[in-house]
Amino acid sequence: MLRFLKTACIASTLWFGGLTDLAALELNTSQGALKLTKVVEGFDVPWGFAFLPTGEVLVTDREGELFLVEGNKKSRIRGLPQVAAVGQGGLLDVLVPRDFPETREILLTLSRADGRGAGTALISATLSADLKSMTASRLLLQVPGVDGGRHFGSRIREATDGSIFMTLGDRGDRDSAQNLASLHGSVLRINRDGSPFRGNPFLKHSDVAPEIWSFGHRNPQGLAIDGAGQIWAVEHGARGGDEVNRIQKGANFGWPVIAYGRNYSGTKIGIGTSKSGMEQPAFYWDPSIAPSGMMIYSGKLWPEWKGDMFIGSLKFDYISRLEGSPLREEEQLRHAVTGRIRDIREAPDGSIWFATEYEGALYKITPNGS
Repeated sequence: MLRFLKTACIASTLWFGGLTDLAALELNTSQGALKLTKVVEGFDVPWGFAFLPTGEVLVTDREGELFLVEGNKKSRIRGLPQVAAVGQGGLLDVLVPRDFPETREILLTLSRADGRGAGTALISATLSADLKSMTASRLLLQVPGVDGGRHFGSRIREATDGSIFMTLGDRGDRDSAQNLASLHGSVLRINRDGSPFRGNPFLKHSDVAPEIWSFGHRNPQGLAIDGAGQIWAVEHGARGGDEVNRIQKGANFGWPVIAYGRNYSGTKIGIGTSKSGMEQPAFYWDPSIAPSGMMIYSGKLWPEWKGDMFIGSLKFDYISRLEGSPLREEEQLRHAVTGRIRDIREAPDGSIWFATEYEGALYKITPNGS
C-alpha cells in the first residue's frame, strides 16, 4: 500500500500578455515548456467532453446543456431530455462510441427526477447530420432516485468489446455501497442496450443487481482503460483518502468499512484501512485533492509519458500525473488558469485537453511551437 507522496509543484509561467492572450500561455512541465491554449469559454460547469471523429468536441454543461465546439466557437445541441440539475447532479458525462460514423449514436449520463428525488440515468441519442440536434433519445438505465444532491459518480467508458463501464456514487448513503441489491457505490458493466454484460460476476445471484462489476465505492468521478484493457477508477474519499483503484471483476473496494480518510467531523471511518476480502487502492492522497476526470496517456506526442495517469484536482487546481509500479504522484501540472478541473482527455492527435470551472473553459496542451 502506498503512502501519499508529496511532490514539488510544477509551477507555470504566465507572460505579461494577460489571461486572455492565448498565444502567451506556457505550462512548465517535466517535458519542458508546453503551450497552453484556451479553446472556448463560457460554460457554467463543463463536466465532461468527448471528441467526434470529424474533429468537433461535445461538451456537457452540468446545468443541463449539451454543446458542440467547432474551432473556438460553441453552440447548443437541441433535443436534450429534461435534466434534474440538483447539487452535484445534472448533465454529466458523454461518450462517443467507436461505431459513431455508422450509427451517429452518443451516450450521456444525467440525473433525472422521479418520485423519490433524483436518480442517475444513462441514455442514448442520435446526432443529426448537421450536429445541431439530437433525436431518438432512449433510456438505457435508470437508477432509483434518492433525496439529496451528492455523489452521482457517473463516468462512462467503452471497452474494446463494445460493452460500457459506468461509475455510480453512493449518493450520500454510504452503507448502500456494500448492499449488492443496490447499484449505488458501484462500477457497472452493461451492453449498449442497457442490459447486464454477459460476463458480469453476479448474474446468477437473484438478490444482487446484475449490472454490478465491482462495488464498495464512494464517489468515482474518473474512469479510464489502459492499453492492456485494464479498468481504472479514481474516487473521492471523505477527509483524506481519495483513491486510485485498479478495478477487478466482482471486487469489493471497501467503502465505508475501510478507508484511508476520516469523517469530516474528524472521527474514524469503519474499522480502519484494511480487511480481508476487500481491495487496497493502488494509490491514495491525504490530504484529499478532490479528483475528477482521469486519462491514461498513449505517449503519442510525449513518449516519456506513455502509460501515465493524468487526474484533475477540484480542490488544488492542478493536474496530477501518476506513474510507476507501484503508482506514485510524479508531477503536478499547475497554471493560473487550471482552476477546478472537471475532466481530462487525450485528443486524437495526442494533445491533452481539460475542462475547468475557471471561466468555464476548455483548454488544450500541445508542444511549444505547435
